[in-house]
Amino acid sequence: MAGIPGWSGRLYEDFTVGDVYEHPLGRTVLAADNVWFTLLTVNPNSIHFDAHLASQTEWGRPLVDSTFTLALVTGLSVSDISQNGVNLGWDEVRLPAPVYEGDTIYAQSEVIALRASKSRPQQGLVTVKSIGFNQDGVVVIEFKRTILVHKRGHAPARTRPVVQK
Repeated sequence: MAGIPGWSGRLYEDFTVGDVYEHPLGRTVLAADNVWFTLLTVNPNSIHFDAHLASQTEWGRPLVDSTFTLALVTGLSVSDISQNGVNLGWDEVRLPAPVYEGDTIYAQSEVIALRASKSRPQQGLVTVKSIGFNQDGVVVIEFKRTILVHKRGHAPARTRPVVQK
């Protein structure tokens, strides 16, 4: 029996301004995620890993590192937005509400601009506005992101080895 290829992401021609992608996966943030991310990024702000100090703040508990939230929401959107491209930048990043350990984060993105690349005719630029929200529907992050996306017929081939029987 022949295999059926899985989803390999959108190409430039698949995007339309105004489309909204409700990214299918959510991700619960663990205490380990927060501590490890602050360690990996050498972020010494105790608000992220010192529960005693954090208990004395207006939030009363550790806050999840905001750059983890940015990375998480970006990651949740990859299969719909940037599977066939590369990030060129993030703009207008806003954090309207905190993220706490134990929150589950979901995301959606709206296509807000498209244009063919002048310097790379096999690619185009896609700009999206993404939001991340928690299990209560509270928006915790919003940002714009521009991606350089391959046009149809120009994406790298996705080949896999053949299973030996």
